[in-house]
Amino acid sequence: MEALNDLVRSGKVRYIGASSMYAWQFAKAQYIAEKNGWTKFISMQNHYNLVYREEEREMNPLCIDRGVGLIPCSPLARGFLTGNRSKADLYKENNETTSATKRAQTDAFGHQLYYADSDFEIVERLKTIAEKKQVKPAQLALAWILSKPGVCAPIIGASKMYQLEEAVAATSVKLSDDEIKSLEELYQPHRVLGHQ
Repeated sequence: MEALNDLVRSGKVRYIGASSMYAWQFAKAQYIAEKNGWTKFISMQNHYNLVYREEEREMNPLCIDRGVGLIPCSPLARGFLTGNRSKADLYKENNETTSATKRAQTDAFGHQLYYADSDFEIVERLKTIAEKKQVKPAQLALAWILSKPGVCAPIIGASKMYQLEEAVAATSVKLSDDEIKSLEELYQPHRVLGHQ
């Protein structure tokens, strides 16, 4: 924390943020900074999306309470929430036709994170609501995360211009309380990943 404080004091960095840690680790870092009069973190880049919501247990409430902005990474779950993957695609042989993208077919880490039965159920619900609202599933997933307390700016990974345009358009999509409840009620807890 002292080294980060030195960067801010020297003018090389304006603000500091943290990423991917347990809430107790973040709280400890903030406490040490406060105790010593050092610069504290103003943002938390956490792994958070519609199919991985473990951050809602401790990190998100801590950040909201302490006025730390949330800038979730992977708000589309490595493309899983775009709705272009199906459970059936997982069981197809290499030469069979699949609707899944190349990334969906080869992303072993994404399979560990998001391919539970309940995750596919959430995507189906997402697609149904998106169709009714006449938006893309990805836009609806981004609208959901933007509706969550403390979220300032989800970090998206657009590789094509239309993806960026759709992400910007998602800021105009509004969800009713019933739609939010419908999207959230199928969630099943996941094991915590990515923290050291």
